[in-house]
Amino acid sequence: MMISTRGRYALRVLADLADNRSDDYIPLKDIVQRQQISQKYLESIMTSLSKAGLVDSVHGKGGGYRLNREPADYTLGEILRLTESNLTPVACLSHDAKPCDRACECSMLPVWTKLDTVVNEYLDSVTLEDVRNQMRETKKEH
Repeated sequence: MMISTRGRYALRVLADLADNRSDDYIPLKDIVQRQQISQKYLESIMTSLSKAGLVDSVHGKGGGYRLNREPADYTLGEILRLTESNLTPVACLSHDAKPCDRACECSMLPVWTKLDTVVNEYLDSVTLEDVRNQMRETKKEH
């Protein structure tokens, strides 16, 4: 499994919104500057996040984006399942996969199933608050 740029940037942007959280909306240009991500690409990501209800957005003067929940209420799994087409390690485990003719005799299926479970459980156990805390600890060490 390889997390795409879209998924990695979505995580970075939501972590940025968590780290700079206030009642005000954060202008896209501020996020672009801090994260050094193309504004056009970031607009696309933010539109997806907004449509999915992960962020609130306001257009025009004073507009921008903000989290609509506490950082501890966002999991990396939730975010990556939105931005990635698939997190499964093999195609046959994908939610839209056709039933595999070899599933009953596949010696590797239990391995891939366990890997899929471990990855999803881990990603669902890490929140944006955890990421913020890790960033603070890393900054203290350097």
